[in-house]
Amino acid sequence: MEKGNTGGPKLFEQLHNVLRRKHYSIHTERSYTSWIKHFIGFHHMRHPRTMGKKEIEAFLTHLAVKRKVSSSTQNQAFNAILFLYREVLEISLDETLNAVRAKRSARVPVVMSHDEAMKVIHFLKGTYYLMATLFYGSGLRLMECVRLRVKDIDFEMNSIHVFDGKGKKDRVVMLPEAAKPSLVDHLKQVRALHEHDLLQGNGSVYLPYALERKYPKASIQWGWQYVFPADEISLDPRSGKTRRHHLHPTTIQKAVKKAVHAAGIHKPVGCHTFRHSFATRLLENGYDIRTVQELLGHKNVNTTMIYTHVMSKGAMAVKSPVDL
Repeated sequence: MEKGNTGGPKLFEQLHNVLRRKHYSIHTERSYTSWIKHFIGFHHMRHPRTMGKKEIEAFLTHLAVKRKVSSSTQNQAFNAILFLYREVLEISLDETLNAVRAKRSARVPVVMSHDEAMKVIHFLKGTYYLMATLFYGSGLRLMECVRLRVKDIDFEMNSIHVFDGKGKKDRVVMLPEAAKPSLVDHLKQVRALHEHDLLQGNGSVYLPYALERKYPKASIQWGWQYVFPADEISLDPRSGKTRRHHLHPTTIQKAVKKAVHAAGIHKPVGCHTFRHSFATRLLENGYDIRTVQELLGHKNVNTTMIYTHVMSKGAMAVKSPVDL
């Protein structure tokens, strides 16, 4: 595969450089790379510069009609291709795309009652117990929780600063009083681990943006360490440096799945269900929709409105005719 004319190494090197310069996560980098490879492969290895609106429409239509992907998956593919053309190749794609769009299902989120949520949490131990408490008590998304840094926790103000949340939207959420004792003990253990790493010549973490170049020693400072570090030191795929990354999200996902089973709950419950339950509980307790929107970090209040459909004051409060 020649460089520069078939989407080979040169193109993807450019893609990675632009993504990193614009501070996209490695997860997004891998996702965009994968979708662009699929797009090029679908069109028999043609270079994206030789393609345009018609080829993009054909690929997106193929995803919806043949592969029957969800609307969110199709949007991921579209965003990756759009980024490639606009940000890497600097080719405008302002024209309206006429691809068949995958149908967006209007799903009402699954929520747990307060008792169910607490039951699942109490079947978790240690780090997983603490993380689930923050899912439910602060409304954190899985990756927001996993990526928390020590500096993001403000015990004095009872708050957690969430930086670069979904859509790169920063926000401040509450730190539950119930989580504070466990979190203090947990951070003592994490600090001891960090100090041990430093003695071993490690103790470095990945830093966002250009901070590492500007502040070379920041990566070993306590405040920048992950609240939930991985058990093992690993190689940073971007820098090639040995670092302690954050805990892998699949570990808490598996732990929650086991806890749900142990709690005897048969509805489809995962880490994100705690966030759904957090939002529903706030609305049930009389908090206004704008406050909940801000705590969840939603750009559009319509996204938050979905939780009004699962409140116990809604359909659940209406008596069935057979019970009248």
